[in-house]
Amino acid sequence: MPLYRDEAVVLRTHQLAEADRIITLLTRERGQVRAVAKGVRRTRSRFGARLEPFMVVDLQCHEGRNLDTVTQAVTLASYGDAICRDYAAYTAATVMVETAERLTQEHEPAPQQHLLLAGALRSLAGGEHDPVLVLDAYLLRALAVAGWAPSFHDCARCGAPGPHRWFNVAAGGTVCLVCRPGGSSAPADETLRLLSSLLSGDWAVADASEPRTRREGSGLVTAFLQWHLERGVRSLRHLDRETSRPIAPSPAAVLPLEARA
Repeated sequence: MPLYRDEAVVLRTHQLAEADRIITLLTRERGQVRAVAKGVRRTRSRFGARLEPFMVVDLQCHEGRNLDTVTQAVTLASYGDAICRDYAAYTAATVMVETAERLTQEHEPAPQQHLLLAGALRSLAGGEHDPVLVLDAYLLRALAVAGWAPSFHDCARCGAPGPHRWFNVAAGGTVCLVCRPGGSSAPADETLRLLSSLLSGDWAVADASEPRTRREGSGLVTAFLQWHLERGVRSLRHLDRETSRPIAPSPAAVLPLEARA
C-alpha cells in the first residue's frame, strides 16, 4: 500500500471496535484525511495522547481504499492539554475545528486553512488574547481563505468607498445607502473597526475593544459564518458565555439569515 507522510491537526475522533479510533485530520498537503489508529485506546498504545483533538502531529499513514491507517505519529505541538484546562479556550477550539472540517474536503489540499487553524490553536493555548476574540479572528480569516471575505469599509456590492453605516450578511458586509437591502443592520462604528482589526490581525485595536463592542461584533461574525455554511455550527451552542462574551447574534444581525430561510 502507498505510504505517505504529512503534518496534520487533529480535528476529532470517534471510537471504532474495542480499541481503535477513527481520526479526522486536516493535513497540510492532502487536505482532510480520515484514518484508523489501531489499538490507540489501549493503555500501552504507542500513540497515546498524540492523536487527540487540537494536537499538531507529524503523521505517517498507509493509504487505504476507504480509510487510511496511521503507522506513526510524532507530536509537533501539544496544544490539547493547555486548551482543555481552560473552558473558554476549549469551547472556542471546538468551534474552530468544526468550522475547519466544514470548510475543507477530503484529499483536497488546503495549506492555508491548515496553517490558519494551527496558528489559532497556538494562540488559544498560549492565552495571548481573549479566547472568543481569537475565535472571531479565525472565523473571519477562514471564511476569507474560502473565498467569502467580508467587507467592513467599502460597499460590498458596488465598491463605493466607505466607511458605510449599514451591514448585510447576504450582501457580503457593509453596504452603501443605495445598495442597502431590506433588513440590514446598523452596527456601531467601533464594531466594524473591531471586525476589520480581527481580519487584518491588528491586535492592539482588538484587545482594547469594549465588551459591548465585542458582543455586537461576535453576533455579526456568527451570522456571517452560518449564512455561508448554510446551516448552524453545533459547537457554537457550547461556547463559554461567562468568562468570555455572548456569541448569539442580535435580532438585527440575524434578520438577513432568517429572510433567506
